[in-house]
Amino acid sequence: MKKVFALNGSPRSNGNTSYLLKSFLNAAEENHAVVKCYDSCKLNISNCNGCLRCNLIKRCSITDDDWPEISQNILDSDVIVFAGPVYFHHFPASVKLVLDRFRSFIKVQITKESIHHEPWTEWKKDFVLLLSMGSSDDIDAKPVIELFEFITDILGPANKLHVISATRLAVNKQISFDGDELDKLYRKLQIPAELAHGDALLNKQRLHDCFDLGHRLTFENKQ
Repeated sequence: MKKVFALNGSPRSNGNTSYLLKSFLNAAEENHAVVKCYDSCKLNISNCNGCLRCNLIKRCSITDDDWPEISQNILDSDVIVFAGPVYFHHFPASVKLVLDRFRSFIKVQITKESIHHEPWTEWKKDFVLLLSMGSSDDIDAKPVIELFEFITDILGPANKLHVISATRLAVNKQISFDGDELDKLYRKLQIPAELAHGDALLNKQRLHDCFDLGHRLTFENKQ
């Protein structure tokens, strides 16, 4: 039975991110995966303070917040999902708090040339990014994707990163709008209205892509 850790990084309780994540998790639950899903805005996560004690004790020294529970669920999971909007080319601050604490999974050594990262144990997990953004070009998500390419690489060569990006999403629940609803919205926002019906189909496809990926990553052939 596959285990899934999921983090909803959107400050909107029912925004476009939640639709993407729900599609993914619906498929995972249909496959009877064990899902642990958290809302980053509701977590009690302290700032990493750069104490470097994790280099000695092989875990984060901060234990009076939600990180001990969160980190154990991350370690136990086969699939790690980070879902969120792209704000100024990156995840919102509540997600960055979680990502900074990933430092405790890795031994870091300063070298003459640079810095060396070595995980305490090599991971073999599927990482998933589900990204919603206002931009018409998913290049706006490049800094997020590059960070996760780095993270998955240093945590083990067997890790895999999967990315689904949904673009031109400006308002709450927009990804669920049909063509006529998008046409009305685009005219209001001065976005070319001729894009509306095509975007409605594309948004529907993105939700299907999330479901398909969730199914594929959690399916277990028992034959």
